[in-house]
This record gives sequence, structure tokens and C-alpha cells, in this order.
Amino acid sequence: MTFPMNTWYVGCTPDEIDSKPLGRRICGEAVVFYRPAADRVAALEDWCPHRGAPLSLGFVQDGKLVCGYHGLEMGCDGKTVHMPGQRVRGFPPVRSFPVVERHGFVWIWPGDPALADPALIPDLHWANNPAWAYGGGLYHIACDYRLMIDNLMDLTHETYVHSTSIGQKEIDETPCTTRTEGDTVITSRYMDGIEAPPFWKMALRANGLPDDQPVDRWQICRFTPPSHVMIEVGVALAGHGGYDAPAQAKASSTVVDFITPETEHSIWYFWGMARSFKPEDAALTAQIREGQGKIFAEDLEMLERQQKNLLQWPGRSLLKLNIDTGGVQARRVIERVIDAEQAGTGSTVAEALTTH
Repeated sequence: MTFPMNTWYVGCTPDEIDSKPLGRRICGEAVVFYRPAADRVAALEDWCPHRGAPLSLGFVQDGKLVCGYHGLEMGCDGKTVHMPGQRVRGFPPVRSFPVVERHGFVWIWPGDPALADPALIPDLHWANNPAWAYGGGLYHIACDYRLMIDNLMDLTHETYVHSTSIGQKEIDETPCTTRTEGDTVITSRYMDGIEAPPFWKMALRANGLPDDQPVDRWQICRFTPPSHVMIEVGVALAGHGGYDAPAQAKASSTVVDFITPETEHSIWYFWGMARSFKPEDAALTAQIREGQGKIFAEDLEMLERQQKNLLQWPGRSLLKLNIDTGGVQARRVIERVIDAEQAGTGSTVAEALTTH
């Protein structure tokens, strides 16, 4: 296995299960998410014990998940509670997964359920905060989840992949620094006195600032296991303090990246942007979401083609350059977690990192 299991991943967004069950593979496990009640979420193995049909093709009735093949009814604990014309006491249960709805996401623990502590779900300070606005989406990408982490921890690719939106030559020309703080890997780049690229010119105008003046730009990428990357990004009018500039002189936000493995070579990529300027402007949120969605779509083909190459030539080694340091360090954290899980020396991601 190439991904940690005793940890929380984003499994879906609440709106995906509001009307019917959702089938989704998470870390190799076939899962069905559903709502047994309006304020509850549940997740079971996507397998009917009768004939192996996907429970995700069924429906919810009176809090029970009903198989769409022969009407078998499942409880949230994975036990069969009813089937027309049949005794169900001897039916084998299917697996149930710990799930929590929090911060606008549905989180799932694919590993040992006895270790699933909701306190380990990341604290997203911007979620449910009226001073912040958030907009995001979901992409299914046919690549190893670690390739997506590499991509996000090395933003020099923006100069080439995103040349018409957020890319600019100064990213290439400005060295980045990488450090590790416990289980967090941080890669930072600061560019002073430059012209804002198109996306950030739009953000400046939206915040009531001129877009024709030099700016100081920053990118601060933070990886935390198992596969979360938060990126502080923004621009400030030059000479006002850069990252530390007052709110009225800058446009800044946090790029949100939750990367959930589907299989060894495919992912569910939950992307978005949280911003603290003009949070009440719903039209701006929609505009940024559309622009960001197009930017991330530009990564999709590159990552999928990269994955195909790696599968076609598995024996070829890859170069590790200075710009790759963030991704390399993130992979080391992941490897440490997986090794600890397999050795039994760290039951959860948090424990694995404190025991090594």
C-alpha cells in the first residue's frame, strides 16, 4: 500500500449525498456514502451481502440504505435489518466506516475504526467564518496522489503550465526555501516589485486596488499528512510590507487542496480557494472559482500524461532538483507514516510522526 490508512481523508462534499447515495472508491476501498437523516452521514462498504450488488445504486428509506436490486435494507452499522420475505439474522455484515461532516466536507477514516478520533480532523480556521468566503470543486485525475503533492509543492511549473493566468518568469527566477516543522513541510517564495499576472490583477481590481502598479507576491505551500496542501498566496502593492501588508493594500487567499487516493494511480482532488477580502461578494466567489477551476484543469492533462509515462517506463529514474525539495520532503513524511503503520509502531498518522 502506498498511502496511509489510519487517518482522515475528504470523501465527498455534503451536496453530493443530499439527494441519493454516492458510490466512491477511497484508498482502494469501495464505499457508499449516504444520509440516514438530514443531519447525519454514514458510509458502508459498497457491497450488498445478498448478491454483491453496489449499495450505491439503491436509495434511503426511513433511515435505512435499501439495495436497489432486491430491496435488502442495511443499517448504519453494516448489518442487514430487513429483506422482503426473508429472515436476515444470519446475513453477514458489511464494513462500516467512521465518517464526520465538518468544515463543509465529509471526512472518512479508511483504516482501523477503533483509532478514528474526530479531533484529528484538520482545523480549518476559515470554514464557517463570515469574514471568509470559500468556493471550490472536485476533479477526478488518473495519477498517483504523490504526483499531485509534487505539483503543489513546486510552483515553478506555473510559469509554463499556467502562463496565461498565474504564471510569470519571476517564479522561475526567484529561489524558494523549504523547511520541515514536525510533520509539516513548508516551501516559500517571495517576489518583490513585479507585475501582477492576470489572475492577480483581477483580484486587485475586485478588492478596489489598482492593477497597474508593481506588487510584492508570495507563495507559501504547507503540506501535512496524509495528503493535504494549503497554499497561502497573494499580492500587495509594492512597498506596503508584502505578506505582512495591511488588508487594504493587498489581495490574498488560501488555496485549499485535499488529495484523496482512489487507487494507486487515481485520485479525488478537492480544490478550492478561501479568501478574506470581499467575502460577501457571491459573484466574485463564483468568478474566482471559475478561474481557479480552469487553472487546475491545465494541470490535469500534464499529471495524467506524466503518470502514463511513469507506468510505461517504471525502471527509469527521475532527477531531483532544488525546486523538488518540498515534494521530496513531503514524500519522506508519507513514507515514515506508512512504515510506522506497517510496523505497528504508529497506530495513527499523528502517532506515527511522534514515534519517529
